[in-house]
Amino acid sequence: MQTVLIVIHLMVVLALIGVVLIQRSEGGGLGIGGGSGGGGGGGGFFSARGTANVLTRATAILAALFFVTSLSLTVMASWGRGPATIFTAPATTPAAPGAPAPGGSVLDQLQGAQPAPSAPAVPQVPQSQ
Repeated sequence: MQTVLIVIHLMVVLALIGVVLIQRSEGGGLGIGGGSGGGGGGGGFFSARGTANVLTRATAILAALFFVTSLSLTVMASWGRGPATIFTAPATTPAAPGAPAPGGSVLDQLQGAQPAPSAPAVPQVPQSQ
């Protein structure tokens, strides 16, 4: 089911990219586009206003489908997971001698871990070989 939803999501994404790229640029604040688009004249299959309405409606529908498929994939991905945190995760390494039994929290295991090594009494001078 998740694979089917991913394929549908990718088709929606590609269609959304295509519809957005087909639309005529109005320039916004960038100072580009906004012209008549080159070839002059009316009498085409779609009028300029009709094409803009169709493309705007298609963009809105595809954006809604993108939103729905994204949320669906997120929900499906979280179904198999439990509410585990690093503080309650079970230990996967064998316990060291003197350490608390596995199964406690990570903080309990760290508190019962080995003590820090003590510093040597006299500094050692490096020797070359």
